[in-house]
Order: sequence, then structure tokens, then C-alpha cells
Amino acid sequence: MDKHTRQTAIIKRLKDLLIQQHEYFHRFLAVLEKQQALVKSGSAEELLAYIEQEEQIAAGIESIQKVIEPLEAMYHDSAPNDEIPALKAGLEVIRNQALALFSRNRESLSVRMAEIRAEITALRNNPITAHARRSMYHNSGAASLIDIQG
Repeated sequence: MDKHTRQTAIIKRLKDLLIQQHEYFHRFLAVLEKQQALVKSGSAEELLAYIEQEEQIAAGIESIQKVIEPLEAMYHDSAPNDEIPALKAGLEVIRNQALALFSRNRESLSVRMAEIRAEITALRNNPITAHARRSMYHNSGAASLIDIQG
């Protein structure tokens, strides 16, 4: 393979990977936006599903990045191409958006978790709910009186 063909192949592969990573970040942003709404109002199961999606997408981004890094080194050693810096700049913008939203979601999730813990503590310390809990556990057996005369 001659030098020009090799350079062209490196640039094409790097460009394809950067586009693929850009698509992953767009999906990541979509998941984070849905997750943000669920932190405030959604169920724990739905939120967990989005967190799992988030983790899968993040793993995909990371695996692509591992391939991009050596290609970037080869790219810098070869003849640079104008498309690559533009793709990298666009990728950096969306990466920063995703990281900012990810941080906000984590903060919101921490706040929501603290609220839920406080609600649970308040319910445990509430004399009415504590009495209801005790009654539920103590009276869970069979009925002690049965009206047979109807």
C-alpha cells in the first residue's frame, strides 16, 4: 500500500469513527434529557432503565474512543485533512453538552434521593404510620372473632 492510499484509508476510518461517536453522543443526550424529566417525576423502574441505557451508550463511546486515539496519532503523522478538525470540533461541542447534562442529572438525582430518604424517615417517625405498621404486622393472622349467627 502506497503512502497516499494509506493516508486516505486512515482519514476515511477516522472520519467514520468520529461520525459514529457523534451519533453516540446524540443518543446519549436524548437519553439524558428523558432521564432528567424522570428524575423529577418518574418511577424508579423507568429511571433505572434510562440509567442502564446511559451506561451502554457510554461504554460504546469509550470503546470507539479507544480506536480513535491511535488513528488520530497516525492522522497527525500523515497529511492532515480539513474535514477531521471540523468533525472533532462538532464532537467536542456535543460532548460538552452531554457532560453538562450528565452532571446536572447526577445532581438532580442526588437531591431527589435525599428527598426520598427524608420522606421515608418522616414516615417511619410519624406516630400514625408507625401505629399502622405495627397493627399490620400484629393483626396479619386469622380473625379472632367470627360472626356465625349472621
